[in-house]
Formats: sequence, structure tokens, C-alpha cells
Amino acid sequence: MKLIVGLGNPGKEYQNTRHNVGFLLAEKLVSNLQFSNFKLEKKFNAKISAGLHNGSKIVIAKPQTFMNESGLAVRAISDFFKLAPSDIIVVHDDKDIALGEYKIQTDRGSAGHNGVKSIIEHLGTQNFTRVRIGVAPETREIDDTADFVLGKLGKEEKKVLDEVLDKAINDLVGLE
Repeated sequence: MKLIVGLGNPGKEYQNTRHNVGFLLAEKLVSNLQFSNFKLEKKFNAKISAGLHNGSKIVIAKPQTFMNESGLAVRAISDFFKLAPSDIIVVHDDKDIALGEYKIQTDRGSAGHNGVKSIIEHLGTQNFTRVRIGVAPETREIDDTADFVLGKLGKEEKKVLDEVLDKAINDLVGLE
């Protein structure tokens, strides 16, 4: 069994922001796998969808704790399903990677990402897989990180992100 967690912030004001790229991948993955719609599970403080893919159970989660407390939801889900950290895949935005690129890495630090920091704190390990989706502008110059990641995605950014999310999903679960 695998747990795929898309990080983001709940609420309409955060929809289509760079910081919610994890939510976007989770939603696209649920659609591509034809899993049931997300349902709020209060015991996890997360929206959950689950199903089988290639004979393996996959749980897809969108924590509703706000980014900086994502670890609370991840820990609750992990404990409930008795998952090892190596069964967890966390998808999040990364301001240090160019828009249109992504990296899949395991057993790495938070690189300053507060959602990942929270997960490391609550799991007591960094030995899980991260899918780092790039959101950095070409210049890679960002004056205010919070303003940038909480800013809305532009039309061209959405187009580029849609393509990179497809590639990342294919790498994760073999879908095209």
C-alpha cells in the first residue's frame, strides 16, 4: 500500500496558488486513476480518496491542516494504515526548482519547506519520498517567498504545470 499526499492549503482563497501544486497533482491523479471523489475524513483532518492500481492499494490525501501542520494529518493516516515512512510519497511545490521541472527524491531534508518540515517532525524521520514540483520563475529571483508561493498561477504557468504534473504522475504510477 502507498500513501500519496498532495500538500496545499485548504480554502477557496488558496485555490490555484503555487503553494497548492500538491493538491493539483492529487486531484489529477484521482481523476486519472478514476478513484472516488475526495471525502473529508475528520479523524485524519484530510480529504481522502483510495482505490486499487495494478493490484496495489493507493490512498491519496489532501491534508486540511494548512501547510505548516501537514505532519499532523500525515501521521494520523500513517498510523491508521500502519504504514512505514517508505510507503509515503509527499508532493509539494518547490521555489528552488524551475517551473516545468520536478525531482523525485527519498530521505532528504525539508530544504526550508514548512509542510515537509512538519511531516519530518511528526514522523520522526525524513525517510519518505518527495516529489518536488518546480514553481520558480525563469529568473529564479523571488523577493518575498510567502507572497510568491501564495500567489495565483498565471495562464501560462497552469499550462506548464499541467504538463509536468502528467509527467510526475507517470513516474509515480505508470500512467500517461
